[in-house]
Amino acid sequence: MVQDQQINPITIEDKMRNSYLNYSLSVIIGRALPDVRDGLKPVHRRILYATKKLGLIPDKPHKKSARIVGEVLGKYHPHGDQAVYNAMVRMAQDFSQRYKLIDGHGNFGSVDGDSAAAMRYTEARLASISLELLKDIEEDTINFVDNFDGTLEEPTVLPSRVPNLLVNGSSGIAVGMSTNIPPHNLSEVIDGLTQLLENPDLEIDKLIETIPGPDFPTGGEIVGNKGIKKAYKTGKGKVTLRGKSTVEDRSRGRKRVVITEIPYQLNKTKLIKEIADTVKKNKINNVSDVRDESDREGLRIVIDLKRKADPDIILNRLYKYTSLQSKIRINMLALINQQPQVMDLKTILQHFIDFRKEVVTRRTKHQLKETKDKQHILLGLKKAIDNLDIVIDIIRNSESSKKAKKNLQRKLEVTKRQAKAILNMKLQRLVSLEIDKLETELQELKEKIDSLEAILNNEAKLIKLIKEELIKVKEEYGDQRKTKIIEDDSEAKLNKKDLIKDKEAVISLSYNHKLKRTDDKENVRAGKNDYITQVLSGRSHNKLLFFTQTGQVHLLKIHKIPEHHSLSTGDHLSEFIKFPLDEKIVDVLILNEEVEDDFITIATKNGLVKKTVGKEYKTSVSSLKAINLEDDDEVIGVQVTDGKQKLLLGTKEGYTIYFAEEEISPTGRNTKGRKGINLEDNDEVINLNVTNKEEVVISLTENGRGKASPITDYNLQQRNGKGLKTMSNDDYQLLNIISANVNEKIILVTDKGQVIEKNVSDITTTERLGNMYSQINLKDEKLVQIIKLPLS
Repeated sequence: MVQDQQINPITIEDKMRNSYLNYSLSVIIGRALPDVRDGLKPVHRRILYATKKLGLIPDKPHKKSARIVGEVLGKYHPHGDQAVYNAMVRMAQDFSQRYKLIDGHGNFGSVDGDSAAAMRYTEARLASISLELLKDIEEDTINFVDNFDGTLEEPTVLPSRVPNLLVNGSSGIAVGMSTNIPPHNLSEVIDGLTQLLENPDLEIDKLIETIPGPDFPTGGEIVGNKGIKKAYKTGKGKVTLRGKSTVEDRSRGRKRVVITEIPYQLNKTKLIKEIADTVKKNKINNVSDVRDESDREGLRIVIDLKRKADPDIILNRLYKYTSLQSKIRINMLALINQQPQVMDLKTILQHFIDFRKEVVTRRTKHQLKETKDKQHILLGLKKAIDNLDIVIDIIRNSESSKKAKKNLQRKLEVTKRQAKAILNMKLQRLVSLEIDKLETELQELKEKIDSLEAILNNEAKLIKLIKEELIKVKEEYGDQRKTKIIEDDSEAKLNKKDLIKDKEAVISLSYNHKLKRTDDKENVRAGKNDYITQVLSGRSHNKLLFFTQTGQVHLLKIHKIPEHHSLSTGDHLSEFIKFPLDEKIVDVLILNEEVEDDFITIATKNGLVKKTVGKEYKTSVSSLKAINLEDDDEVIGVQVTDGKQKLLLGTKEGYTIYFAEEEISPTGRNTKGRKGINLEDNDEVINLNVTNKEEVVISLTENGRGKASPITDYNLQQRNGKGLKTMSNDDYQLLNIISANVNEKIILVTDKGQVIEKNVSDITTTERLGNMYSQINLKDEKLVQIIKLPLS
């Protein structure tokens, strides 16, 4: 009969939550995160321990990597063999580890991204510095636990004398968290530890003076130290790392850029491909060749430049467009008592110091116990030698060794262990030389006991010993810093202007949004079925201002636009600025010193006009608000004015208002503006014109009817009036009203994509209230855009 079993109901949500929590804790503790004490994850710790147990120390021959992997898998780490081998390979790569922990023999991969040979082909043994991580492991310095099947024991942590967490760094992705601790210079970290041992209240800023930043095995240059300071003080931050390069002279005045160091964990082959692709896309000009000349002497990527090329500009663009300069995230997360915690620099160092105190204390206690045990035996032997006749008599008259042992304990007042040692004592110990040696050994043991007890009873002596051991490690394995920390470009730009030469630049923008920079207006050209709609002259240090109908202005440094040859039509604007889907460009201006002193005047669909001094647009951000708009309003025109010009607003219903700019008072950038024209219901402003006396006013409808009238027909009025009609027929709605000189041109764009160029002089000229005449023969099309072309 089956007994009733108690069933406890549980929701699937609770079951899933608990199961996932157990899984995540297993990943965090057992696989992904390093221990703050030895800086190792379980797999790395097991590899080092298993390699040592195999006797593969630096003065012994290498053994097949497969032998080591098998040892690790069979005894300590029941996971995939490839995962263990990959971890071991990384420990043997001098471009991955700042200080290699495994001494590999054979193909262990390359900085080009080549994989290591299979484990059956490669060989390995412990690197010398790994002995410092394993030192004193047999002296009860750390705890051991059962392995996965309970047949062996493995260490929970290694008694490392090396601050390995900082020295070799660590990276890993757990469940819901990740760690990324960069490698550091051993000498600097040990100097920081000794400082902290001497003064536990030392400020982090003082530690940063000793440990100025990460030190990567592949060298490179860290740009600035703000990110380093943030990471060291909070545990999180970012640093900018760039490759190291030099400029060499070639023949005939040409130069070459030679990259000799690349950022940490960057694939060299990938970098060369990135550079080549950037050159093909014309983001970097004046490059004739890119090749890899790396050999046994070291890394060498060569970029040959054309004669007119400026190496500083080329380097600046390499930093911007390729991985030669990249951001490295720092997240100093490690396990403390099996709990993940983000730590600042001082906390990590202090945990290592606390660990070393524990290790040295346990080792000292272990050594003290062993020394006292040995002293205890030797004192028994000495007592036996001093009472030799009694000992001989007891042994001679005892029936068995057991009886002899008891008699010795009773007669000489020695312990069972001492009595056993007396019985096992060789007769040669009775010679005078051996007796003197015994006396000396006892004296040495006493001194050693006194020394060990002093360490245990005196904190200062314990700290001194820890410091001495750290200094020995530094003397044996310390080296010079590989990664240089240089001044941030943003700080240096006061002198170098981002390494960009200030020179004349002609910027053109086409109807199809092709953007081009040249050094001469003669080189401006458009592609097939395209027209140049704007040509702006400035300098490479100026900025372009792209105003959109939503009231935003997007800024672009001119030097970021590649220089193009005369036959090129340029790059699409989207390669430089990512406009939101709801924004379209209204006007483009150049912000230079002259414009900074003038005004930028904006008109809106609802008839508002505002002007703001140009220097308010001088900013380091890439986008900002140019005008504060109502929800139903939008920008329709932007012009540069000097405060004394005449403005003409035109509306869809054919009204115009012509007034002096002085009527608009300057306001700040993020303001609404003043009323320029008083609109009728359902009317809206369609253009803002800055005029002169020689211009005509062109009025055009979407069906191609229009006219040109002299500007003198438009009386100067005060702003905020209803304005004057520019045509006699109220049946027409205008597509655009443009003021232009008779020697200028306009383009007419239809809804079928047809683009038609037309001379202003060919447009029918009438008085302001004259008739509207057909200016273009449209069949089943209508006009959707009218643009005045720049003077050629």
